[in-house]
Amino acid sequence: MKPFTTLNSIVAPLDRVDVDTDQIIPAQFLKRVERTGFGQFLFHKWRFEEDGSTNLDFELNQPRYLGSSILVSGRNFGSGSSREHAPWALLDYGFRCVIAPSFADIFTNNCLQNGILLIQLNERTVRHIINNALNGKGYELTVNLQTQRVWDQDKKIEAEFDIDEFSKYKLVNGLDDIDLTLQYEDKILDFEKSKTQLH
Repeated sequence: MKPFTTLNSIVAPLDRVDVDTDQIIPAQFLKRVERTGFGQFLFHKWRFEEDGSTNLDFELNQPRYLGSSILVSGRNFGSGSSREHAPWALLDYGFRCVIAPSFADIFTNNCLQNGILLIQLNERTVRHIINNALNGKGYELTVNLQTQRVWDQDKKIEAEFDIDEFSKYKLVNGLDDIDLTLQYEDKILDFEKSKTQLH
């Protein structure tokens, strides 16, 4: 995984609550075996009309949000099924960070395993961020994982966020569970050799 330290980006607002994993990546696109290529299907039911044309009313289709790495949305983001394809789609589309008042537990773990930082802020702060992103052009946030702080370019919004030390360590160093296990590869091999010798 790519290490996460500091991120500065235009904010993409998704002003909705209870965004579930089927809305993030619909079931008909889960047939791929690779982790890549899911970004084109992100929020497919909202991004596209039934005839396949672009839905110009959908927030993320507006040119001013193109290239954003920070998504801000309402409470209970990532609810629904446990599909890991949801963070794969977000990451492939370009999002490294999602800010919301609350997240579903399984989705939170899946994001951590894929290098996406989830930041939980209070409803009022999230509302201000969404409004600023909707009403301003090129509204930006800076996220510093080391100091666990978020702020905008005018310092009108400054907030601290919580993250447990183990999750922070994994994100800062770009490690998933497999990477963590491989750090002990020599000890694992030594243990296996000792067991083989006993037999």
